[in-house]
Amino acid sequence: MEFLKLVRRRSFLSEVVYTVLNIGLAIAIVVVIRYTESIPLALGLVLISKWRVLAVRARYWFVNIRSNLVDLIVSTSVVIGLYTINIAQIDDFRKLLLMGIATLLYILWLLVLKPRSKRSYVVAQAGVAIFLGVATLFTISYNWPASLVVIAMWLIGYSAANHVLNTYDDETHTLFLSLAWGVVMAEIGWIAYHWTIAYSMPFITSLFVPQVAIISILVGFVAHKAYDSFYHHQKIRTSDIILPLLFTLSIIAVLIFVFNRVGTAI
Repeated sequence: MEFLKLVRRRSFLSEVVYTVLNIGLAIAIVVVIRYTESIPLALGLVLISKWRVLAVRARYWFVNIRSNLVDLIVSTSVVIGLYTINIAQIDDFRKLLLMGIATLLYILWLLVLKPRSKRSYVVAQAGVAIFLGVATLFTISYNWPASLVVIAMWLIGYSAANHVLNTYDDETHTLFLSLAWGVVMAEIGWIAYHWTIAYSMPFITSLFVPQVAIISILVGFVAHKAYDSFYHHQKIRTSDIILPLLFTLSIIAVLIFVFNRVGTAI
């Protein structure tokens, strides 16, 4: 009994330490961005928090790095997003409010969503990575060469697909489908590089959400539903994908034919 009490006490203590460190990381990042405006320093904090990735034998580094790519994409997007808010042409009250909201959402990511391993949560993690990663990429890449944007989109797509497919017992197709989805995302990125529309956020017209981020997550949603149907039934059943497909096509149609009139080309 004493041993069980000791184990529980250690488990509780480890949970407290884990929570405190993650909250401390989020606060440290926002403080660095606010007072130094140094993206490399903030990203350095993110990398330091990932020390356990390399705290194993070298042959496991690639596997650990690959499994942490989704979190790295989200964390990098948060850092750049905080920097974008910090330099935005808005008053300090709204700037601090937005940075506070972004920090709170990042803490929720670190403590609530990221640790979950149930498939529905993993899919949500991949969706967050796609949306934030693509939105951040097209916010900062307006003067990049097209090749870098395409490579970055491929990496986002590969990371998200691999993250989700690893929850299925289908090792044969995981690598191929992850690489294939990376190619699909790369093609979307190439098209969006030449024709990008962004929508200003309500009440904060100096901050924009690229249209391609919304389209990417919608297409990814349909792709996941199609694979999930194939995995469980050895074929893609129309009944499983018709509603997600109609929903996605409807949203994309509205974005292209209606909201493009109020969007801003970048």
